[in-house]
Amino acid sequence: MSNPRKYIAKKERIDTTEMEVTEKVVFINRVAKVMKGGRRFHFTAVVVAGDGDGHVGVALGKAREVPEAIRKASTIARKHMIRVPMIGSTVPHPVLAHFGASRVLIKPAAAGTGLIAGGGVRAVLEGAGVKDVVTKSLGSKNPVNVVKATMLGLSELRSPDEALARRRAVSAEASIDG
Repeated sequence: MSNPRKYIAKKERIDTTEMEVTEKVVFINRVAKVMKGGRRFHFTAVVVAGDGDGHVGVALGKAREVPEAIRKASTIARKHMIRVPMIGSTVPHPVLAHFGASRVLIKPAAAGTGLIAGGGVRAVLEGAGVKDVVTKSLGSKNPVNVVKATMLGLSELRSPDEALARRRAVSAEASIDG
């Protein structure tokens, strides 16, 4: 596996100023650091930001207080949104994504099936606006890694038009060379 810190390929930056972005807090963790005078508490928050129309972002914010951690995470999530290709209300093809020990399987489903997902996967797919999909979280259930694996899977999705254009470009190169 490549460097897990670079879990999403570089894509065009999405302008969120005109979007109606909704935010959902997936997970809040309290971290204690033991010092001479006692314990010092810090908080981390995982936030999903999405417009429900094919754009979603995820981020982890850290601060001394919970509201500040959530604010930081939502700001970062808005900056790092990706576009999710969809066919109607589902994803174009199945994908299995790994992040750390977490694996997430995302499969397209027929219209009317609904969003069959749990925890962090559900939050990310709802933020993206996916309505009909079947998912399964495999391996580690760590919420941070599950959310990042879901984002990695969504970033790996390709629309049929993109795949066709790529194949045509490859076949054009082959015909020029041969």
